[in-house]
Amino acid sequence: MISDATTGKAVSKRRAADHKRLVSGVLVGLFGLVVVGLGGWWFTIALGVIVHLGLLEFFRMAQFKGMRPATKTTLVACQLLLISTQWSVNGGIASSLADAVLPLSGAAICGWLLLQPITGSIADIAASIFGLFYLGFLPSHWLRLRNLEAVDIAPLVDYMSWTWISSGLLITLMACLMVVASDIGSYVIGRRFGHHPLSPISPGKTIEGAYGGLVSAVLIGALGGALLEWPYGPLAGGCLGALVALFALVGDLTESMMKRDAGVKDSGDALPGHGGILDRIDSYLFTPAVVFYVVTLVMPVMAPG
Repeated sequence: MISDATTGKAVSKRRAADHKRLVSGVLVGLFGLVVVGLGGWWFTIALGVIVHLGLLEFFRMAQFKGMRPATKTTLVACQLLLISTQWSVNGGIASSLADAVLPLSGAAICGWLLLQPITGSIADIAASIFGLFYLGFLPSHWLRLRNLEAVDIAPLVDYMSWTWISSGLLITLMACLMVVASDIGSYVIGRRFGHHPLSPISPGKTIEGAYGGLVSAVLIGALGGALLEWPYGPLAGGCLGALVALFALVGDLTESMMKRDAGVKDSGDALPGHGGILDRIDSYLFTPAVVFYVVTLVMPVMAPG
């Protein structure tokens, strides 16, 4: 039988881990709030640091599988992708030039692997190109989202006297809150009511937790849609919240799949209680592109004529 002392130690250890997770989560959240609020090159630099650290963790997992990705070339290419995205928004370079960075970077990565003493394999190329897409192209949409200025995608801005508040800032904060709500809802509901495993890829996740994350993101989205005065307000925001919850889950499971394949529990140990950088940002990788294209392509169509 398990003694009371052993049980007490397990409970104490779990509480300590939860406390560490909470403290580091709050600090990361505050940091995110500050850099999103600052926007511009401050946001770009912060995002660049996160992308760099995340890529190192990703390539570490790839190397555990015997792959030899073009690490340095991809690291540089991802930074160029972020810098060119921000620079084009500020009018420093043409947007078409910024768009060219992705395909040219892909070609450069393949060329670099061809020049190595041991020619790269399909797996090496795939890991490098996926790294460029996963931690370069996808995160660059946070910059696109933050730099949105069109008032019609957030009519609330029209009534505000603070010039530093833009539609991009409001929608970026809304997107972040939906991801946070999805993560918290999944964790809390899954831990309290979860009984049915969601996927063998991540045994700790449950169907109940997924529904909890979905409902939480939909509620935040509906509230945001109403506050921002979107067409069909809560309905449009709630639908976006559902999409964010879905793609946040896809991002989470994608990273879990890679960790499982690489045979590691966490992608790293950069964040106490959360593991590595990838463990913390996996839900934030696919979501900005979804939000960006919904508000720039779908919302204008939904607007009354």
